[in-house]
Amino acid sequence: MPERQENLTFRALSALLTYPTEELCSAVAEIEKVITSEGLVPASAAKALRPLLDDLASLDLFELQERYVELFDRTRRLSLHLFEHVHGESRDRGQAMVDLASLYEKGGLELSANELPDYLPLFLEYLSTRPRDEALHLLGETVHILGALEERLAHRNSPYAAVLTAIRVMAGVSLEASDGQEMAEAPFGDLAALDAEWEETAVNFGPGSSGMDGCSNERLQTRLRAARRDARTNAG
Repeated sequence: MPERQENLTFRALSALLTYPTEELCSAVAEIEKVITSEGLVPASAAKALRPLLDDLASLDLFELQERYVELFDRTRRLSLHLFEHVHGESRDRGQAMVDLASLYEKGGLELSANELPDYLPLFLEYLSTRPRDEALHLLGETVHILGALEERLAHRNSPYAAVLTAIRVMAGVSLEASDGQEMAEAPFGDLAALDAEWEETAVNFGPGSSGMDGCSNERLQTRLRAARRDARTNAG
């Protein structure tokens, strides 16, 4: 087995995508130090995080929390739950959750009762505990989702876009390669069409699909690649 390696940059970027709290705001300097010192994020992408770090360190906490809720909790297209962009509300999402939770459990990450396993900060937390090559490879399989989120946040001039950029470039993938253009921004008001688009994408994570039993990194990678192909087809 590969030796377990703590990748603190994954954990730092995970923290930046969580709901703002006093603890998070007080840890801004430490988060920045980790990101710049570990060297997984290129200097230009790390520098682009400055507006968000400054906001967390200086703005009123209520304002930060209100902005976060408005972005990520009230806008489905900006959801930080990965399977929202793969399965929508289809039945497959439930089995995908079970499989991902099983993967976390096998990796030694315990979930609390109120955590959904496809929450991006939690996924990054899991990757922070994995061997670096494995973590970066798994991260690379999600960039079709991350690239779309990055573009949508940038369209809103949100400083959170820089976090998605940092995650994507850490995986060594360009925006063009992330399929961000294929998952292009649709009219904001066309929510019914967006919902229909998501629900058309069926990706099975359940036992027995494609001859893969149980839950493993290889299985997760295969399903994420399938999701990327489906997303490209549906967007065309």
